[in-house]
Formats: sequence, structure tokens, C-alpha cells
Amino acid sequence: MFEKLEDVRHRQEEILRMLGEPNTAGDPAQMQKLMKEQAELQPVVDAYTAWKKNCQVIEESTELLSGEEDPEMRDMLKEELASAKKQDEELTQKLRILLLPKDPNDEKNVIMEIRAGAGGDEAALFASEIYRMYVRYAEGRRWRTDLINVNENGLGGFKECSFMVNGRGAWSRLKYESGVHRVQRVPETESGGRIHTSTITVAVMPEVTEDISIDIPDKDVRIDVMRASGNGGQCVNTTDSAVRLTHYPTGIVIYSQTEKSQIQNKAKAWALLRSKLYDLELQKRHDEEAEARRSQIGTGDRSEKIRTYNFPQGRVTDHRIHLTLHRIDAVMNGDLDELMDALTAADQSARLAQS
Repeated sequence: MFEKLEDVRHRQEEILRMLGEPNTAGDPAQMQKLMKEQAELQPVVDAYTAWKKNCQVIEESTELLSGEEDPEMRDMLKEELASAKKQDEELTQKLRILLLPKDPNDEKNVIMEIRAGAGGDEAALFASEIYRMYVRYAEGRRWRTDLINVNENGLGGFKECSFMVNGRGAWSRLKYESGVHRVQRVPETESGGRIHTSTITVAVMPEVTEDISIDIPDKDVRIDVMRASGNGGQCVNTTDSAVRLTHYPTGIVIYSQTEKSQIQNKAKAWALLRSKLYDLELQKRHDEEAEARRSQIGTGDRSEKIRTYNFPQGRVTDHRIHLTLHRIDAVMNGDLDELMDALTAADQSARLAQS
């Protein structure tokens, strides 16, 4: 590990030297690339520097303690040494986590799909609430959300919806949300006060950017344009602005109608199709690495039940990491950081155990 850390430090020194050269300053693309790499290396270098300083404290305290006879000074040195050894464990663990292989998609935007499952109108209502939960979470992190498509049930619920979350690190935080989300509560239409169980499915896909090659031949896709249906703006239902893409090889159908412009709807539809095809490729790779995935957080299978929202008991339980939070109102209002932090930590621990 320490050889790798020295390599990281040397690489950062090299980048800093290159950033100061006139040739680099005259090449904006190269400058941006180096600055991005520098930003990625800085946390590792900072932690490594802190670890080395702490090692020096341990060495000096140990040496002083061996020759110190004064009881008060010995007690003070022992306390300092114990604190430094504890910090050594924490910094070593932090460095091991920082050196784990990075998910290449972590900084990307994401496209999310929410579909109502078992439970009829109650499931559709919960789907709309989960959508709002993610929108509020995104707002709290100053990310932007763009609705791609929504199919409403007429009662305020969503049979399905798809939307993009634009923000640095969106994938790193939201990638654990794929799977079945279950709700337990008394529906407003239930006169007998019985608790019903409904489900929705969430799919999270990284946005396909220029660094990912997804080849979609024109002959593989049929493009249809039509008038949008449902509620819309003044011009939405009077022009052929809605776009439907049908991908013949996979049978995937994409429908986008949220924008007044056909061009904008077409761009959103193509973005979703590219992400779906990339997601299929990721799922294929995951299936091929099934043995390795057993140590990761959940199976990554869309049919896996990952979380239960129990309203009568006011709790949210994530079944993959056995975490229960008794503040369902805050969670439904987008306060998801405690869940996301716990999922990230569990994933890191699993990968450390494997490394």
C-alpha cells in the first residue's frame, strides 16, 4: 500500500509541475484534464501526509517514554501515544478506502425510472411520493432534476415516470437505490383501517457521456412523433411534440412528452435509450461476475426488495444493511444522507474485505 501512496505523491508533484509550465497553460483541454486528476489525488495525498506526521508523533513519543522517569510526564506521553495510535488506525483505514478502485461512473448524472408494482392506485401514489423524495434530495444537494416522462393514474399517482438527476457525484450517491421499495400503511380509501402493502420498482442508470461508446444503428430504432397526452402546457397537446423511440433488438420503448419542443423531447428520449442500453451491458457484466457480487451491497437485481417504508410505525428499514431509521417523515422529505452514507460505508467495507 505504501509504495502505491508514494507513487500517488510523486504523480501529484509531477502534475503541479506540469500545471506551472507555459505549454500546459496554452492548452485548455490538457489544463482541465490535469486539474481534474489533481483534485482526485489531493484527498489521498492529504491523508498520506497526515499519516506520516502521525507516525512521527508515535516514534517520538515512544522514544521519549523509554527514557522518561517523571511519573507525570510518563502519563502525559502515554496519553499522547495512545491518541496517536488510535489516529493511526483511523488514517490507515481511510487510506485503504481512498485507494479502492474508483467506480468510473461515480461523477456522472443519472437517469431514474420509478414504476408502480403490486398495490394498484396505492402503489401509484407511493411512486409519486418516492419521485418527490428524490427530487427533494436532489434539491438539497443543489442538483437539477429534469422529468423525461410520466404516466399518471388520474388520482395524483404515477404508474411510471423517468427523470434525470444532473449533478456531480449523482451516481455515487443514488446507485444503491435500484430495486423494489415496499410501503406499508393504511390507504386513504381504506375504511376498515387495515394496513396494505404495496410495492414500486426503482431503476438507476448512469447517463451515457462521450467517454462511453454506445453504437445504435439507425435501422434498429423507429421514431414516432405524436401529440402529447394528459396534462400539459398551453401548446403541449396541440402540436406533435411527443416522441416515441422503439429499439427493435431489445424491444425497449421510450416515450418523452414533458417538453413543448419535439427536439427537446427527442434528445431526452435518446439519452434515456442510450442509458438503458448501457445499463443492460452493466447488468450483463454483473451477471458474469455473480460470485464477486455476493460480497457487495445487495445483488443489484431489480427484483430484490431493498427497503420498507412502514408508516404506522414511522420507520424506514434498508434490508441489505439491516439499518432502521425511525424518522419516516424526514426521509420522505428527501433527508436521505444517513441512508446513503451507511450504504456507501457498507459497500466500502465489503470491497476492503475482498481486496
